[in-house]
Formats: sequence, C-alpha cells, structure tokens
Amino acid sequence: MPRLWSETIESHRAEVRDAILEAAAALATENGPTKVTMTEVAERTGIGRATLYKYFEDIEAILVAWHEKQIAGHFALLHAAAKNERAGDARERLEAVLEAYAFLAFEHHGKELVALLARGDHTAKANEQFLKMLQGLLEDGVKRRVFRDDVPPAELALYCFHALAGAAALRSRPAVRRLVAVTMSGLRAPR
Repeated sequence: MPRLWSETIESHRAEVRDAILEAAAALATENGPTKVTMTEVAERTGIGRATLYKYFEDIEAILVAWHEKQIAGHFALLHAAAKNERAGDARERLEAVLEAYAFLAFEHHGKELVALLARGDHTAKANEQFLKMLQGLLEDGVKRRVFRDDVPPAELALYCFHALAGAAALRSRPAVRRLVAVTMSGLRAPR
C-alpha cells in the first residue's frame, strides 16, 4: 500500500475515533453515562452502527477510551508545568504542577461521567505516575533545601495529592489558589 494512502487511512481512522469519543462523552454528559446507547453514538458521530462496532465493542469501552484520552491530556499539562524552565527553582516548578492539578480537580468536580470512570485501573495507574512525578520534584527540592527533609518525599507527595483533591469541592478559583498556597506552606523546610 502506498505510504500516502496508508497515512490518509490512519488519519481518517483517528478522526473517526476522536469523533466517537467526543460524541459518547457529550451524550453521557447530557443524559447520564448509563443511558447512552451505541445507536445514539453512531447517529451523533454520523457513522453506521456496524462501523462503530469496528472501533469499540460497547459504550463502556468508548467511555474508558475517552477518559484515558483526558488523562493523557492532563499528564501533558502536568509534565509541561514540571518541565517549565521559566518556572525557575524547584519550589516554583512544584507549585506550578500542584496548581495545575488542583485546577483540573476543580474543573471536573461533580461530573457524573468522570466520577464513574475514575474507578478504573487506568486511573490508578495515572495516580501512581502523578505521585512519582511529585516525589521526583520533592526530592529535587529536598536536595536543594527548599522543602522539608524530616518527612520522606513519598509521604509529602501523598500529602499534596490528597490535600489538593479537595479542590474538587471548592467553589472559586481564588479558593483553589489558597488551597495550593496552604499545601505549599506545609512543604517548607524548617528554618
């Protein structure tokens, strides 16, 4: 098969897959995740049911794939915050990551779809990866004497992770920023 033809087919498949994911997520948000049908997704996407089944076996598979895509996007945002050279020192980089994480929690609170999908193995793996990212940033800060060294970085990472999960219950962006500031104050190296 010619290379251009192959790339065009793969590009088309990716577009159809993305359209399926977005249609299913929109329907789940509108009607509730348990009320979405394959027929509705096919109609919303503009494809036949037979074509839909070539991509996904059921609604749950579609919604899990959508959630995995969301998590990948979140990780890209968190990695960008962690690697941001303009953020400066270890404290500023960690604060940028924690703020990004807190705003992700804040913006997705109360969504039935996210709550349902957050129970999967893919979410547990993502949480592990995030904790490792936090631990690495904290270890760097401990070496530079920016963060406290009387608590292991793995425990500090858990502290940050659980403290900032509370952002989901907050009602304003300034409240999220205050929560991040309080969390950061708990990491300071004793004088």
